[in-house]
Amino acid sequence: MAKRKHERADADTYVRVKLHIGGDAIGPGKIALLRNVEQYGGISAAARAMGISFRRAWHLIDTTNSALGEPVVETEVGGARGGGARLTPLGRELVSHYDSLAAHVAPATDTLLAWVTARRRHR
Repeated sequence: MAKRKHERADADTYVRVKLHIGGDAIGPGKIALLRNVEQYGGISAAARAMGISFRRAWHLIDTTNSALGEPVVETEVGGARGGGARLTPLGRELVSHYDSLAAHVAPATDTLLAWVTARRRHR
């Protein structure tokens, strides 16, 4: 997966946006999972693409549902295509708002990241 704008070239120095809602958190991993559910049309395929188990993927989706109080993924069981999953309107909005926030945070942190990276190189 390509690096997002908020992850810079120095692989161990970057900023990630994570929202804490009560006892739950929504960050880049859950957002990537939601993107993959939408792209691949199912939780199993999304989990495989990320190298995580179906059980882990379902847990991440479930905690996101709990944090927001509504489902972010809707599933379809069986049928001619064997079922699948897609984002609910809330899930699509969450990904969109998260991307917007991350796009604003990235430029605001460029100076700090450059400073930290430079200091680490001069050790």
